[in-house]
Amino acid sequence: MHKAVFLDRDGTLMTDVGYCARPEDVSILPGVKDGLASLKAAGLCLVIVTNQSGIGRGYFSEPAFWAVQRALEDQLGPGLIDAIYFCPDHPDRPTARRKPGPGMLLEAARDLKIRLWDSYMVGDRPVDVEAGLAAGVRCCGYLGLLPSGNWPSARVFSAPCFSVATRTILGDLKKGQPAGGPDRDDSGGVAAFKGRLT
Repeated sequence: MHKAVFLDRDGTLMTDVGYCARPEDVSILPGVKDGLASLKAAGLCLVIVTNQSGIGRGYFSEPAFWAVQRALEDQLGPGLIDAIYFCPDHPDRPTARRKPGPGMLLEAARDLKIRLWDSYMVGDRPVDVEAGLAAGVRCCGYLGLLPSGNWPSARVFSAPCFSVATRTILGDLKKGQPAGGPDRDDSGGVAAFKGRLT
């Protein structure tokens, strides 16, 4: 089984332009490419988990989403991202796949044999942290100042940028402390498939 870093996309890996539907609008944020390379070199599986309600709202199509994703991966370079999971749900009609639900993380864990309790989540919104905690990951990184909330301090950290989040995760890995076992059964969860509209 693998350790992984689950990654939000818009606002975490690339500039959030609001419902990005054009490849020419893709711009990688500072420190992301080198940070991902460092995480990959440490043996971590890198998985994007992204809400894409623009599809559910009718703002853009699934092919447009994949065109943006290809542009992102072209800029990052080959071999960094292991998988991408997206949820097109409209916020008024969410399934458990839509963050803050843990569905996409649980799905990836099953597909890729990821050990959730030894894995990490990085995002720029509270829903990213909430999804990671609900899935049972070891630690969640929040890009920015932590908002007030009842999050366990031992499992959530704040980072001003992706580079700092990367260093925090790599530092945690070097501690060599055994992670606690999962507090849930991750063999179940939502029946859904990567890249499939539900």
